[in-house]
Amino acid sequence: MVGSSDGAWTVALRRHTGKAQEQRMATSFRLGLIVVWALVIGALLPGNAPAQDYPKRPITVIVPFAVGGLTDVPVRVLTAMLQERIGQTIVVENKPGGSGTLGGAYAARAAPDGYTLFANSIADAQNLYFLPVSYSAIDDFAMIGMIVEGPPLVLVIDPELPYRSLTELLTDAKTNPNKISFGTSGPATSPAMALAQLNALAKTEIAGVPYAGSGEAARNVSPSGVQGAFAFYAQVKPLADGGKVRALAIAMPQRIATWPEVPTMQELGFPNFDYRGFVGLAAPAKTPASIIAYLNRELNEIVQSPQFRSRMEVLGMTVPAQNTPELLVDYMRRETKRQGELAALTGITMTKPK
Repeated sequence: MVGSSDGAWTVALRRHTGKAQEQRMATSFRLGLIVVWALVIGALLPGNAPAQDYPKRPITVIVPFAVGGLTDVPVRVLTAMLQERIGQTIVVENKPGGSGTLGGAYAARAAPDGYTLFANSIADAQNLYFLPVSYSAIDDFAMIGMIVEGPPLVLVIDPELPYRSLTELLTDAKTNPNKISFGTSGPATSPAMALAQLNALAKTEIAGVPYAGSGEAARNVSPSGVQGAFAFYAQVKPLADGGKVRALAIAMPQRIATWPEVPTMQELGFPNFDYRGFVGLAAPAKTPASIIAYLNRELNEIVQSPQFRSRMEVLGMTVPAQNTPELLVDYMRRETKRQGELAALTGITMTKPK
């Protein structure tokens, strides 16, 4: 009887164990299905959509300034090279107006599908302090990466003036207030803020005369025009080479390789005097992360190439060594804060950033 009971107990135990194993297998199967479906659904979400079939139609890049400008030229060089790499048409569409805010607003409202991109610039860090801006230049975009840094502003004067250095210029400006005038490109711009910072630091009263752009201001540095100007490298280097202006200083931390004889403002006793532009590439917020990653890889392949770098060098522009979406976001946040501090020096009633 004991043996018979033991056998029955053993059979029962085996049946119980088998059922438990079946239940565990069924549970594992259900969990496996849940994981598979989660992966499938996750892959279909907009932020995780695959980029294998991107791009399958033309891409438009919005440049919020005029054709041939300091933002437009690097973008056109980049897009021509990118078009060859990816085998898809890329259209550069210029939408100037409102110091870049017209094109920015248009791009921010575009569908986040990777087919409308935006060329951002230093204006995006400046505008919100001077103009009503209907979008966030940071939060309403998904950054792709920086195209170029620069060019820097250069302080130039009429070569017929007797000043051979910035010190001589400022000495006369202090002795004779309002005798000297500089051309600028309007109040909410880097040249105007550079002049305001110079006046604040040097205790001078050099007058600003607004022109339609810093290039026009530089071309009007003459005996019959203004005595000097802050203008961008690409605008003044040809004038200096032709003897039409004299360069006294460059507004960036290091001397520029293609103009090594011109000292920096920092060398001359003006620390943190840094006025460089930049051109970046962004897409509307919520563009799939896979598309952003794809475009960042393609962007870096191009901007690090010798062909691209050499073409930018003649414009006084450089390519960043490290170039990720996160770094561009961080750069824009820091630069936006710095531009607010510089804007306060202009004495203009600033708008309150949203």
